[in-house]
Amino acid sequence: MSTAPPATAPPRARSSFPLSALTVMACTGFLVITTETLPAGLLPQLAAGLNVSEGGAGQLVSAYALGTVLAAIPAISLTREVRRRPLLLAGLFGFLVANAVTALAPSLAVALSARFIAGAFSGLLWGMLAGYARRIAAPRHTGRALAVAMAGTPVALSVGTPLGTWLGSAVGWRWSFTAMSLLAAVIMAAARVLVPDVAGQRTMTRLPLTRVLRLPGVGTILTVVLVWMLAHNLLYTYIAPYLREARITLRPDLALIVFGLAALAGIWITGLFIDRALRTLTLASVTLFAVAGAVLMAIQGSLIAALVAIVVWGIAFGGAATHLQTAMSEATGENADVGNSMLTTSFNLAIFGGSALGALVIEDVGAAMLPAGVIALALLALVIVSCGRRAAFPRDR
Repeated sequence: MSTAPPATAPPRARSSFPLSALTVMACTGFLVITTETLPAGLLPQLAAGLNVSEGGAGQLVSAYALGTVLAAIPAISLTREVRRRPLLLAGLFGFLVANAVTALAPSLAVALSARFIAGAFSGLLWGMLAGYARRIAAPRHTGRALAVAMAGTPVALSVGTPLGTWLGSAVGWRWSFTAMSLLAAVIMAAARVLVPDVAGQRTMTRLPLTRVLRLPGVGTILTVVLVWMLAHNLLYTYIAPYLREARITLRPDLALIVFGLAALAGIWITGLFIDRALRTLTLASVTLFAVAGAVLMAIQGSLIAALVAIVVWGIAFGGAATHLQTAMSEATGENADVGNSMLTTSFNLAIFGGSALGALVIEDVGAAMLPAGVIALALLALVIVSCGRRAAFPRDR
């Protein structure tokens, strides 16, 4: 039997809301998401710099996602007993190295390898961050703590990726990845000072992976993740062709900035109510997805209607990760890191699926029909959430 101390945070860390530590975790999420999405805004520069086609350069996104899908569950399973702060620092160091190698890559093969490694460390960090954030906060604030820790995602989408794209366009794509490497170093230094350490999971509380998967509610939550995020990525990935074919005079980058800012509002709302109204928030968010899709489908050609729909979509998405990770953490208890590694894998499968399904829709019926897919998938997710009232999304407190 392991002699590791119980997996609890130091009393001082729980005496007040650990905003500084959670901000560092939010910055970690910002780093992870910006690193993931950065190539999408720099495809012409990457293609020219690596002497490949834009399609070849686009594989830098796929390599990252593949690394996350393949590494998330094994990485968390193998590190369940490791103390959390050293593991966080190791993950950040992985991003420092991977982004540095990408910045210096002499060929596409080297860049793809570095991106795959970055994706693997992404799987590690996403798998542990939710449980870590909840454990350093007082029990009554665990949901709020998770909302703050996840705030880096919408900030990355609304600010990080556009800023990285601007930097790469102004001074070269290699400097964008260099900046990501330097940011990783800064976050590492802050984490050493501001983030309290907690023990890893005790051996006596560890369940095998298959038993975690069979815990009540886990399968339902993973299905909701896949369906709901498939709805999101179906439209998010192909927002540019949708706006063009729907005759909406809005630049894609501006649309995504509006989306990201609205997502911050969604995070704020989630932080206020997540600790006592998980089920209501999740049902409301999924419903808003369907509403946004309906507006985009019904009133094409209207800039105002499109902006309203994008704001609604952003608010609904802003709290989604917190809703789902809270549900998974409560369903899996002390095995939350493993549960959230499964959730991370499901998220990235949805990214793959959204890209593939969206391509089929665009080719067969046109990008203007993408909101129809959003509506159908959101309604399916709504039914699944509604049916998960016992274990996955229990009644509010």
